[in-house]
Amino acid sequence: MVSVKKRAGQSGHIRFSSRSISSRHVWVPLFLLSPLSALAAGNYFDARNDAMGGTGVASSVYGSAVLANPALMTKANGNDDVSVIFPAVGVQLTDKDKILNKIDDLSDSVDRYQDNVTSYSALRRAAGDLAGDLRGIQGSQAWGSAGAALAVTLPNDQLPLAFVVKAYGSAHVTADVTQGDIDYLQQIADGVRFPRPGDEDNLTSTAYGLAALVTDYGVAMAHEFRVGGVPVSVGVTPKIQHTTLYNYASSIYDYDKSDITNGEYEKSNTGFNVDAGVTADLSEAWTLGVSAQNLVPRDIDTKEVNGYRDTYQIRPLVTGGAAWHNERVTAAVDVDMTPTKRFKSEEDTQYAGVGAEYRALDWLQLRAGYRADMKSNDTNVFTGGIGLSPYKRVHLDLTGMVGEDNTWGAVAQVGFTF
Repeated sequence: MVSVKKRAGQSGHIRFSSRSISSRHVWVPLFLLSPLSALAAGNYFDARNDAMGGTGVASSVYGSAVLANPALMTKANGNDDVSVIFPAVGVQLTDKDKILNKIDDLSDSVDRYQDNVTSYSALRRAAGDLAGDLRGIQGSQAWGSAGAALAVTLPNDQLPLAFVVKAYGSAHVTADVTQGDIDYLQQIADGVRFPRPGDEDNLTSTAYGLAALVTDYGVAMAHEFRVGGVPVSVGVTPKIQHTTLYNYASSIYDYDKSDITNGEYEKSNTGFNVDAGVTADLSEAWTLGVSAQNLVPRDIDTKEVNGYRDTYQIRPLVTGGAAWHNERVTAAVDVDMTPTKRFKSEEDTQYAGVGAEYRALDWLQLRAGYRADMKSNDTNVFTGGIGLSPYKRVHLDLTGMVGEDNTWGAVAQVGFTF
């Protein structure tokens, strides 16, 4: 029998005897990559801003200002109503090595042990297939991000307020395939070795997953001043910040996505943080802005698993932006002044984005943009999207993102004004 079996408290191994193999635990951790490596243009997803290349520091509308730059809440007109975002959801995935497909291939090969290993010749063929799949996945990695947000903005002339809940996360999955595993399976395929009990202890290929989920609960406020005749707005968002980290490692033959949220891999932390922003209207057409997210630096360690521990770094992210706008068109550019940090084991990113919106009709907006990582550690992406706002009461915004290295993303957002 050839089987995959997990022993309590240990990663799984391939166990050999004479009949079958089970693959129900061989999964890529989609929990990490889909419902949660760098997050698009900051620590939030907003369909309009992401469609415009991840800009928004000087160009956000008042209803989404709490996500990008709270100072822009003062830009509501006198007849603007309460704005509700319910919800904004987005995901971005880079799978350069197509690890997701390769894990599926690996799982299929393991299935063939169970379904087809009825003779020594079938065992050899199945071992050869599995060795080939391990070669294909050797050194592969994927990373992704996801987020969701709810926001309620109450505009007024003196002190606009907003209540926001946003969750954003990132994940990084790596396959560490050892050459010894490939050699062992290939020897079985070549007929120069026969599997014996105890051989499974020599199989050491491992899949690793690191993930962070950060949830902010904040109240934003803003006020406009006159400085030398120039309208200058200041906004601030104090918030409670809850962070959950996952440090998961398992045999690649026994990778079970349902185990990722087990307490043995998870560590949580709650603290205080604050966002802030400033804007200045140089003219009716030009707005400059600066936003600063997570002004309180924090280092949070993961749980130690199999002797390994990483540290998640929350650092101030300062971004400058400029926007030109008239009745029909808004054009914007944003540049990060500080890098985005995640786990210490991951490379920093630092983005620049450019984008535009054309309001073709009162109820139809067309958007496009481009976002680049100035440190060249994340994939550059082209962005585009549409906005539908019938009667200016219901707002549906859809965004798509595409780049090299098998990178794609999507954002959907529903909003209401009352």
